[in-house]
Amino acid sequence: MQQRFANRVALVTGGSRGIGRETALRLAAEGADVAISFAQRREAADEVVQEIRRLGRRALAVPCNVAVAAEVQRLAAETRRELGPIELLVHCGAISNICTHEELTLARWQEMIDVNLTGAYLTVFAVKDEMIARRFGRIVTISSIAALRPRQMQIHYSAAKAGVIALTRCCAEAFAPHNVRVNCVSPGLTETEMAHVLAPETMQRITSETPLGRIGQPPEIAAVICFLLSEEASFMTGQTVVVDGGRVMLP
Repeated sequence: MQQRFANRVALVTGGSRGIGRETALRLAAEGADVAISFAQRREAADEVVQEIRRLGRRALAVPCNVAVAAEVQRLAAETRRELGPIELLVHCGAISNICTHEELTLARWQEMIDVNLTGAYLTVFAVKDEMIARRFGRIVTISSIAALRPRQMQIHYSAAKAGVIALTRCCAEAFAPHNVRVNCVSPGLTETEMAHVLAPETMQRITSETPLGRIGQPPEIAAVICFLLSEEASFMTGQTVVVDGGRVMLP
């Protein structure tokens, strides 16, 4: 595999599983030193760290609730101290659940906004100043196709993920003069633990409605993320790339 990220320092939130894990490993395989954050699963995070080290790259895992400003700042600080200035950021840390509008309490709404939207803000803003100062930075946020079409059972999740797209666009314009690119990936249904908040019959229905006739795999999403981080995407910023087997086709 080509070394598109040779000797770069990358931070991947939510890097212990799913799309984050695959992204962290791909970045390492392409030459990056990688820090990951995890919410609870230390063992899974340590396994990712060991895999990265077997690839010959430096790695560390840091526990972090991305909704808590002090923890995000500590995550960034530990990454800098152990690996160096952060040049690549992939923000995968998120939660997902479903509920009817009758079940959507203020507490449930606030939790989703805190983790999925405020967490994105906190993470991007924890690294953007050093990227601007060094005049180099590549950021990819993760939204969802739930942000692009109505989802009556995911009002809170869809709203938060739509906010991530808006955050991406605005930061991209603000940071562009400083050679810091910010893009977003909106996956469709992907074979991750998070996907299984949906009932099996719902997953089957979504699959049948997908033109390619299947759900996505984490390596497929990670490949697009790494493209956006690379210099192959050097003229792209502020974009939301949909990776969903054709289920949502933007005009």
